[in-house]
Amino acid sequence: MSALVVLDTNTVMALWWWRDPALAPLSRALDAGDLVPVARADTLDELSHVLAYRQFGIPPERQAGLLAAYAARCRPCPPPADGAAPLPRCRDDDDQKFLEVARDAGAELLISRDKALLRVGRHSLLRGRFRVRTPESVCAELESAGVA
Repeated sequence: MSALVVLDTNTVMALWWWRDPALAPLSRALDAGDLVPVARADTLDELSHVLAYRQFGIPPERQAGLLAAYAARCRPCPPPADGAAPLPRCRDDDDQKFLEVARDAGAELLISRDKALLRVGRHSLLRGRFRVRTPESVCAELESAGVA
């Protein structure tokens, strides 16, 4: 059975652009379909903007290819249900959308290195709904479970 996960933009960049070798277990779990990423239009828009940052020097055709490859992997996030469960507010408003996607998609994990998201992940409103973890801690969990 596959688990739904939300990857924040930095995690997507680490996996698809930098191909961080430390995240190989996470990459393998995604490739195998053990973990299925979920995205919404605004999360893909953010990724598109980050891919275009001049400091990365990613050619436009490569940007389009990376975005398309990631989007093709993602299950679309359903719209929020009427009376959707409340969420804690993330200190960084730009990151709130990742919490919403995790809630609305019924994801098990939100994977991020962002300190604001990790902090809000400890909030009591999220207990029993989804976990917010670093990619490194997810990799350790996957390795200890023999999944990756």
